[in-house]
Amino acid sequence: MGTRHWSGLWHDHRPLVGMVHLPPLPGAPRWEGNFESVVARASADARTLAEAGFDAVIVENFGDVPFHGHRVPAETVAAMTAAVVSVVRAVDIPVGVNVLRNDAAAALGVAAATGARFVRVNVHTGSMWTDQGLLEGRAAETLRLRSALELEVAILADVHVKHAVPPAGSDLADAAADTWHRGLADALVVTGTGTGRTSASADVTRVRTSVPTAPVLVGSGVDTATVRSTLEQADGVIVGSAVMEGGVAGGRVDPRRASELVRAAGR
Repeated sequence: MGTRHWSGLWHDHRPLVGMVHLPPLPGAPRWEGNFESVVARASADARTLAEAGFDAVIVENFGDVPFHGHRVPAETVAAMTAAVVSVVRAVDIPVGVNVLRNDAAAALGVAAATGARFVRVNVHTGSMWTDQGLLEGRAAETLRLRSALELEVAILADVHVKHAVPPAGSDLADAAADTWHRGLADALVVTGTGTGRTSASADVTRVRTSVPTAPVLVGSGVDTATVRSTLEQADGVIVGSAVMEGGVAGGRVDPRRASELVRAAGR
């Protein structure tokens, strides 16, 4: 396993990372006007995951569709910061930040202000065609900003991220190697084609074979039926839909579902 910022989070433990999907934030088309309820829900969902036995949570502006492709506006950064502050205060496990669709600078800024321990970046190196158009990785900017802010924050970078198509000729194994060796990510994330869709075991194997020293997480499609076998192959899992009410992404975290997934993982 790698010895970068990842090792300070979980050492040799294979973490269960739960998602806190925020409802629409100020400025988003579906914003409902009550930010106090957004913060309260984020804190409650994080506590539910921690009490169930999850090892970390990621706070994500899931409800802000349609997403900005690159830089998000100031009101989104402000709202994410307030939500993450509430989550960090609510739980004793590491908290991560993902600013959709691909604003790594905003995520690092939120981490700097809140004490979050890691960020997820959907396109860290290379490029991907998405519903926001062409997204291009900004690893050089991201790593330099992390250094300038003097942050001990891990970067979890997706390889061929979900809800996207790689450019013609882009190979998964090569993309993983570039993300690790040239993008200096701290861990790699493998997903299926969309939210809640199963990540192919063959894809995880290809990434691990290409970059055997990199921690590899599976970032979609993990549920009670697959979590144990997935953890035998990967260095951790990121779980959203399976622990939410009705198994639907974007919902509240369901205490029963969260506890069942932890038990299924053998914890």
